[in-house]
Amino acid sequence: MTLENIKKLLEELDALKCGTAKEVEEARVRYLGKRGEITALFEEFRTVDKDAKREFGRILNELKQKAIAKIEALRDTLEACPDDAQPKADLTLPGDELELGSRHPVSMVREQIVDIFRKFGYDVAEGPEIEDDHHVFEALNFPANHPARDMQDTFFVSAGHLNPLLLRTHTSSVQVRAMETMPLPIRVVCPGRVFRNEAISARAHCIFHQIEGLYIDENVTFADLKQAILLFAREMFGPQTEIRMRPSYFPFTEPSAEVDVSCNICHGKGCNICKGTGWLEIMGCGMVDPNVLEASGIDSSKYSGFAFGMGLERIAMLKWQVNDLRHYFENDLRFLREFNTSLEV
Repeated sequence: MTLENIKKLLEELDALKCGTAKEVEEARVRYLGKRGEITALFEEFRTVDKDAKREFGRILNELKQKAIAKIEALRDTLEACPDDAQPKADLTLPGDELELGSRHPVSMVREQIVDIFRKFGYDVAEGPEIEDDHHVFEALNFPANHPARDMQDTFFVSAGHLNPLLLRTHTSSVQVRAMETMPLPIRVVCPGRVFRNEAISARAHCIFHQIEGLYIDENVTFADLKQAILLFAREMFGPQTEIRMRPSYFPFTEPSAEVDVSCNICHGKGCNICKGTGWLEIMGCGMVDPNVLEASGIDSSKYSGFAFGMGLERIAMLKWQVNDLRHYFENDLRFLREFNTSLEV
């Protein structure tokens, strides 16, 4: 131990500066820790000559007190500084690359269908997913013993009273609310999520999405319905698309029909997508039953209308040739990355 070593440490303490709490702690350990430089000097003090101990002891104590005071002063200075005075990250460094997400194919199809019908003058109407029996069944001409009213086909939220609550099985309930509240003429599309008590498979799911349309005015005919669907199909699947209508049955429309479009993959020649027929089923439709109009307070002798409905997953499956409905609900990033903002076939 020499006085020069002690003086050198004193000079270092005078010049010591720390910008962070971590640096202050590192300085404390360096000088005052169990293996610190000042602690080591006190260990060497035992070997100092008896005649020099008094002088060396005074200087060592002065060094230790100065080190303690310096460390405390640096710590107090940092604690007094506001957060914005602390050193920040280097903003000149390149940032981490963020992976961009992809829009869900069902959302993309929904938006495109809505945009098509907006061009035709349709508004968008929405309603609650938890509905009552009146809007889902009774006002839509479903008889009391219809299978859809059974718990094996419908998720009931509450039961045991005249108008039980349930998870809507179709967005036709929104059409009923539109007929009850909107002024005539009515021209709306009703997109939304619906629920049915079905076993989940590649072709069916207990949750899916629909978009339904409704047009009510004076002198609306089946020819108007056919023209509206043809225009939609050509906007959606291409200008060469053709449609055909097959007789069908729905409680809320009469007459009713199923609509097929010409396969946009093989252009009618037959392929595995259309099962060799050249046609793809896309929706059901029909003229609104007079009983449905009267149930919502509309004079069926003066007004008529048509309605149609389609599954969004079904349309997306046809556009992108997806062979399993479950892919839309699994949130598998590998599947979702296959889609981008383009809606071209």
